[in-house]
Amino acid sequence: MATSITKPPQNPLQDRVAIVTGSSRGIGKDIALHLASLGAKLVINYTSNQDQANLVAQEINNFYYGSDYDSSNPRAISVQANVSDPIHVKFLFDEAERVFGGPVHIFVNSAGVLNSEYPSVADTSVEDFDYTFSVNTKGAFLCCKEAANRLKRGGGGRIIVLSSSQVGALRPGFGAYAASKAAVEAIVKILAKELKGTGITANCVAPGPIATEMYFAGKTEEQIQRNIEECPLGRLGKPEDVSPIVGFLATDGSEWVNGQVIRANGGYV
Repeated sequence: MATSITKPPQNPLQDRVAIVTGSSRGIGKDIALHLASLGAKLVINYTSNQDQANLVAQEINNFYYGSDYDSSNPRAISVQANVSDPIHVKFLFDEAERVFGGPVHIFVNSAGVLNSEYPSVADTSVEDFDYTFSVNTKGAFLCCKEAANRLKRGGGGRIIVLSSSQVGALRPGFGAYAASKAAVEAIVKILAKELKGTGITANCVAPGPIATEMYFAGKTEEQIQRNIEECPLGRLGKPEDVSPIVGFLATDGSEWVNGQVIRANGGYV
């Protein structure tokens, strides 16, 4: 049957509930704002940046309501939770369901850490290795586990986890970080198969160098310039280069994309 021309929905995520971890700043913040622009209701998760998380939620509520904002009917809330703690992760979903009165449709795991000193494997402390895996790998595992059990069934359920293009680049100084993200990619690919019959898809988005606080921390001008020169587009990425990809994966139009890793890096690797 030939495809007919149809007008796409103006708000493809209208009133769907989305949780975005690590969304008080950086890529996570931009993802949350983008999903809100597509009609979603948002849970802005943070670990310590309460003021910044509240500002993101306020921006979304103001976008929808302006001066008529009614706190009893929010479009966005901020919730503190440490993704490496299973009790906190459960609380995150509990709050989403309590406030918005229904199941979560979309889960985006953007929370992550990176050692700003970029040590070699030989110089990486056991404590730093454990912390990196606790947040990046255990955190993603706990979030995927909870999402797999609680996202809406029957279509529209989306699990999207941020990985890193360092898994492909394998640059010196990123041993623990790249390994922690490689494990995440393996988990998500297997999860997509295990969710057979639920209508829930699971994918990774793996950004390259993105101009955020986490990227700039500890880097020299020489290192930054090297990353720019390595990219065929001749620049660092921006959060808004990543958020539309996550937005697409959150919509119904992405259903046939499942168990995949999308390297969003401008050709960096």
